[in-house]
Amino acid sequence: MGYTYDATMFQKTFESDFTYINGFLRNVRRFSGKRALYCPLREQSWTYDQLNREANRLAHALLSDGVRKNDVVMYQMPNSAEFVFCYLAPQKIGAINSPINFRLSPGETALILDDSKPAVFFYDEEIQDMVLKALAMAEHKPRQVVLVDPFQKTTLPDGHVRYEDYVAGQPEQEPVREAPGHIYDENTRLYTSGTTGLPKGVALNNINDVLSAHDVIMHFPLSPLDRTMNMSPWFHRGGLHSGGPTPTLYAGGEVVILRQFNPRVCLKYVEQYGITFLIGGPPMLKMLTDIQKKHPVDLSCLKGIVTMGAPLEKEACIQFQQVLTPNIYNGYGTTETFWNTFLRPYDLPDMAGSAGRSCTDDEVSVVKVYPDRRAEPDDCVAQDNAEVGEIILKCPTKTTYCYINKPEETSRAFYQGYMYTGDLGIWDENHFVTIVGRKDDMIVSSGENIHPVQIEEIINEFDKVKECVVTSVPDQLRGESVVAYVVRADDSLTVKELVAYCSNHPMLAAYKRPRFYRFVDELPYTATGKKKHFAVKEMALEDQKNGLLERI
Repeated sequence: MGYTYDATMFQKTFESDFTYINGFLRNVRRFSGKRALYCPLREQSWTYDQLNREANRLAHALLSDGVRKNDVVMYQMPNSAEFVFCYLAPQKIGAINSPINFRLSPGETALILDDSKPAVFFYDEEIQDMVLKALAMAEHKPRQVVLVDPFQKTTLPDGHVRYEDYVAGQPEQEPVREAPGHIYDENTRLYTSGTTGLPKGVALNNINDVLSAHDVIMHFPLSPLDRTMNMSPWFHRGGLHSGGPTPTLYAGGEVVILRQFNPRVCLKYVEQYGITFLIGGPPMLKMLTDIQKKHPVDLSCLKGIVTMGAPLEKEACIQFQQVLTPNIYNGYGTTETFWNTFLRPYDLPDMAGSAGRSCTDDEVSVVKVYPDRRAEPDDCVAQDNAEVGEIILKCPTKTTYCYINKPEETSRAFYQGYMYTGDLGIWDENHFVTIVGRKDDMIVSSGENIHPVQIEEIINEFDKVKECVVTSVPDQLRGESVVAYVVRADDSLTVKELVAYCSNHPMLAAYKRPRFYRFVDELPYTATGKKKHFAVKEMALEDQKNGLLERI
């Protein structure tokens, strides 16, 4: 390829130096003594220099364990200082950091261990029982398993090592990389759920991490003067990349750690620590609003609250703006692509209910849905806020357009530079998109994606069940709650038995278990034998209204 100039130095410098860890290290030099991280539970803070030294100690420990470029370092823990160390340290030696959901069941965790085969696995003391079961179930055995337990509340299992002992005596200086870095190197690996509800690995490269940080810096906007607190867990894209460690540390700001969401504590922290940006889902904002009305605190430090994971209803938005801050933001996107549409304060409350329009570097379209084929990216529905189509996303800066070890899933989701989300929506002449449903009937509860198919398959394994359909009903706290409609194979089957069965199943995380049940004589099917989830959804809404659903 010919250029009109000598591109040699630009290409070499850009491809090897434009990495996330280099951006963080610039801030270590610029803001050495500035606070980067604070944990209210420990009453402990880390400056940029101190944070870097901790990451270096962990990086050297990983090197001592034989971790090298492209090895996976996996960690399963709530928001914590060690989470941040595990995010930064692998990047220093060219390894892949991979945070996973600490709410998963043992079977789901085992599947991820076997899928990514981490060299070293870190876990929090809070989930030790689940992790021990997962490690026993997994075929892959990490060469080192590290318990994160700063207050030493838990007995150390045989063969495991405490975090403090793992990094003890390790150097604090920068480790020497054995292989040069590249912007296309996989940097971060996240896990989402596939169409069957089983985990899928999402590979993110250095460009994705850096430009996801840029996207937040641009849209908030975020600066070194800001102090962020994410109310949701960091293990998912909205937690890590939206006001979490990724953009905040890249911008030179400060991350305040919220280990577990509690609305009263959260508001107290905002006032006490001068939080400028708060991040969480609409149900969290509803709880904050209720507490603020009863026990108000000074929220004048807030520059904005960023929400995602669910539509922002107009009346709720007005309440949030009146009680919390006038600067409410709402984003829509996926694990694979980060956020791709955005509602800014000047869009609200008028455009509340919509998902907004595309972010600065992205393109979002709504294309026609065909029963036998995928629509081309330019085969769009009318921009009349009436014709329903599938929402597709083009964001080359924030996705690698692939799943780990799943070529068929990759081919199904990504096409012509777009991700086909499976979400159904409408849009208007100004490109504001509104979500109206899901092609695969996915449920979103407390910010977690839940696929009915997985739960149906598990319930159908129970010998007293003939068949079932899983759907959802609105839940003020969670957004949606899971409902199971069950046809008995044995008339003696009770809801109590189903609850016990689901609670003990190794492949069903607690947040995926049905919260409501109803026994029925038959289920609705199409002429071709497919379950009519939309019909069951309508039935569930009516049954909820009439009090016919049995609660657990």
